[in-house]
Amino acid sequence: MSHSFVSPVFSRDIPSAVAGEAVTAEDMARVTDADWSAIVVHARRYCWKVDASQSRKRADGSATIARDGQGTYGHDDVSDDVAQDAVLIYARRLGVIIRSCVVASVDVATREPDRWQYQPQDGEMFLADRALIRKWAVQAAARRNGYGAPKPTSEGTTPEAAEQRARHLASVTYFAAMSEVVFASAWGDGSDFPTLRRIMDVANCADDLGRAGVFSTVAQQTYGGKYGSRRVMIKTRDAARAEARELSARCDAIRDDLAHRDRPTKRTPEH
Repeated sequence: MSHSFVSPVFSRDIPSAVAGEAVTAEDMARVTDADWSAIVVHARRYCWKVDASQSRKRADGSATIARDGQGTYGHDDVSDDVAQDAVLIYARRLGVIIRSCVVASVDVATREPDRWQYQPQDGEMFLADRALIRKWAVQAAARRNGYGAPKPTSEGTTPEAAEQRARHLASVTYFAAMSEVVFASAWGDGSDFPTLRRIMDVANCADDLGRAGVFSTVAQQTYGGKYGSRRVMIKTRDAARAEARELSARCDAIRDDLAHRDRPTKRTPEH
């Protein structure tokens, strides 16, 4: 792919190697809106999962910047870069599979192939569909943008590092089982979170949350006025957000306390 037609002023902002350089217009034509939406969601979840596993989650929810303070394409959120690379990789791989693999099944509604018999070089044949190909593409794009699995280093093989990884795994497993206890402890009797408590009470009594008008009902109960009033709904929303932040902070504090309570403290050597 050549960028010779681009002004030199902007050429420095374009990656020298773009994912899926061999992709054709025919390949891209096969990418549907559903494919793109699924790739964006998968890319964000993948990056967030890697961030969480490496304790580098950002407060604004964006995926961590991985390369010199900015993403490959200049985005603040690296998952957007991953999604852009992934859609090109996906289009190329889907085209290769369509051209080289035997059709395994056809969609009943569209009569288009939706699964293919894929034969890897070092394994047994299995069926590949669009979802699996999208997954491959996101993982490949993530590696291009600094989100691959960390390579083992000499430090990572030390007994101390192994013990730290074991502690982390034990903590994750423990907190997953203790999530209800942590929440109950942070929630208490709910008196510190009146808006959230009313929202949950109304939601629990609703047969259809989509039609229950939970926020409108809580807003009217709390502030009065006309049902569905935008002003009181905004006040209710802001109050709920503030309470949710406080509740989340309390849960984090409880988890931190549980995580560090049994950690051995360093002792200074006696002279």
